[in-house]
Amino acid sequence: MARKPRIHVPGGFYHVTLRGNHRQDIFETPADRALMESLVAHASRELRARVHAYCWMTNHIHLLVEVGNAPLGALLQRIAGPYARQMHKRVETTGHLFERRHFARLVDSERYLLQVIRYTHFNPVRAGLAPRPDDYPWTSHHAYLGSVSYPWLTTNYALSMLGSTAEEAGRAYRRYMREAEGTTLPSPFEESVRAGSGKRRLNTRSKDVEADPERPRAPLVASLESLIMGVCAAHGVSVEAVGSPLTSPRLTAARTEIARRALEHGIANLSQVARALGRSAAAIHKALRRT
Repeated sequence: MARKPRIHVPGGFYHVTLRGNHRQDIFETPADRALMESLVAHASRELRARVHAYCWMTNHIHLLVEVGNAPLGALLQRIAGPYARQMHKRVETTGHLFERRHFARLVDSERYLLQVIRYTHFNPVRAGLAPRPDDYPWTSHHAYLGSVSYPWLTTNYALSMLGSTAEEAGRAYRRYMREAEGTTLPSPFEESVRAGSGKRRLNTRSKDVEADPERPRAPLVASLESLIMGVCAAHGVSVEAVGSPLTSPRLTAARTEIARRALEHGIANLSQVARALGRSAAAIHKALRRT
C-alpha cells in the first residue's frame, strides 16, 4: 500500500525524529556530529528553514524546524542523504543508514513550542546519557543558555516568549529547565499533557462547544485549507467571503470557529490562521477571547 503524502504547512513548526536503521548508531565520533551540524546549516539556509532546537543522540536526531515554502522532506533529504554517503565511505558498508521515513509532528508554536524545546533538551537525560541537560554537549540547550551561538540556530523566537529582554528571558529559561530536573518529564505530544492545566484539549471539543449542541461543527481535519472549507460549509458561507474584508455575524462566527479549531488541533498557529483569513493576529486573538 502506498504511503499517504505528508501534509506541508508553509511556516509550520515541526518536531522531527530521524533514526538509524534498525536503531543502529549514526554517530561514532565528535567529527560525525560536526558533519551533521554542517549539513543542517547548509540545508536550512538553502531552503530558508529555521532550526529552533536540536539534539544529536547516539542513534537518532531531534530537530525542531520552522519550514518555509519547501516541504520538510526536502530539507531532510539534503541532510540524511549526504550524511549517509559520507558515513558509507568511511566505514565501507552498504544498506540504509537511516530509517526510510522520518517521524514528524506539527507543533502549535504559540502553545507548545517551549515544551517541545525542553523535551528535546532532556532527551539525553531520559536516555541515561547525562545527569542534567547541562552535561550533554550535543543539544541546543547550551545556545539557549548563551554559552554558544550558531548562525543556523534560532533561539530568539522562543526566548522572546519568556521575557522582554535577553537577561530576563535567559533567567526564565534556566528556571524553566530547572523545574523539570529530577522529574519524569512527559512528552508534550501525549494527549493528557497537551490538555494542560487550564488549557483546552487539542483533540476533543472544548466545553463551550459541547454545551451548545446546535452549534455547527466541522469534522476533524488535518490541514488549514480543508478546515476552512469544512467550517464554511457548516456555517453556510463561502471560502472567498470568509477570507474577504466583508463582515457579518455569520462570517465572524465562521472565522472564530476556524481559528479555535486550528489552534486546538495543532493545524496552524495564530499568525498562519490570520493570514489565511485576511485578518491581523491581534484581531483573531481578540475574537477568540470573546468566545
